[in-house]
Amino acid sequence: MSLESVRAFLAEKAPDIAIIELEASSATVALAAEGHGVTHGQIAKTLSLRVGDRNLVVVTRGDARIDNKKARAAFGGKARMLSPEEVLAVTGHPVGGVSPFGLATALPVYCDVSLKAFDEVVPAAGSTNSALRINPIRMAELIGAEWVDVCQG
Repeated sequence: MSLESVRAFLAEKAPDIAIIELEASSATVALAAEGHGVTHGQIAKTLSLRVGDRNLVVVTRGDARIDNKKARAAFGGKARMLSPEEVLAVTGHPVGGVSPFGLATALPVYCDVSLKAFDEVVPAAGSTNSALRINPIRMAELIGAEWVDVCQG
């Protein structure tokens, strides 16, 4: 269902973008970077977080880590990662395939400014072996994301 929700999203809003399906898993940053022939930083990982009583997703570069102080300031409270079961329920995507496209529920979406270092990033496309290539500025526009600075230096 989740790969299909990404396909449907792209068909409606960005029909020029193709989903790339690999034979092997791309469920980790290292596997995705190897499979797509890019650096770890170019993998756009989508993290599912809870801040207080609200859920949100933030897309960061693959080699970045969330800075707790920056995240608290940007999101107005302490952020914690959702469990794999919560991720699937909230996003409709499995861990390792979470995409900012085709989310199951309307969530606030944020993109970390670190993504702007690249002309092209590779976010997952709803399954553990699918992704797509996109300019990070265009990605943020398509998903209605707000730019934030929440990663460590």
